[in-house]
Amino acid sequence: MAQNNFAERVIAFNKALSLDISLPDGIRVMNPFSEMPQALEVSSAFYRKFYNDNNKRRLILGINPGRFGAGVTGIPFTDTKRLSQKCGLSIAGLHTHEPSSVFVYEVIDAYGGVQKFYNNFYVNSPSPLGYVKTGINGKELNYNYYDNKELQRIVTPFMIESIRAHIEMGIITDKAYCLGTGKNYDFLKKLNEEYRFFEQLIPLEHPRYVMQYKSGKKQFYIDKYLQTLQPSPI
Repeated sequence: MAQNNFAERVIAFNKALSLDISLPDGIRVMNPFSEMPQALEVSSAFYRKFYNDNNKRRLILGINPGRFGAGVTGIPFTDTKRLSQKCGLSIAGLHTHEPSSVFVYEVIDAYGGVQKFYNNFYVNSPSPLGYVKTGINGKELNYNYYDNKELQRIVTPFMIESIRAHIEMGIITDKAYCLGTGKNYDFLKKLNEEYRFFEQLIPLEHPRYVMQYKSGKKQFYIDKYLQTLQPSPI
């Protein structure tokens, strides 16, 4: 097996992920690759299944991993149900449902399926590690890097380094896609203007926003994704 193909570069990146810094009170880093024993194993199988090549791809950037998707599987926007039904992989004894994952895989199906989609795109986040905040009842809740200005400031160097690492895996930089048309896009647009990662950064409504607020117009947004992501292949 090639040790320097796209899959192996992603796996090596995931294995090395860490963020050992002091965060604002009540917020902690969520690292599925150190917290979930199965995450590294199943995500490695995923990348070896769909990225076992040296193809060039375009980058789709989310925000940061959520607790029921990448926070469990290590694969962005992929909960255990989509992992099993769409990707043919599973984590024994774990069953998670993430609305964003539902939407993303409906887009993938409409695009032509997992093999075609992942052959053309690599999905990750400016912050490949997640964040959680302890709520008033002691339960941990998903937290976005931009929900706290101090958190955003602290983790910005980590995100810059991560985006550069994503690009080095084999990303075409003529254009990239940002999931989120509000705060995530505003931040990434400014970052891109400063560091010139991509010639063009194209925003799309975040899957969670679509599922939570625009579910009645879901097909409209699926069509918008398809139109925006075409033409492909590269």
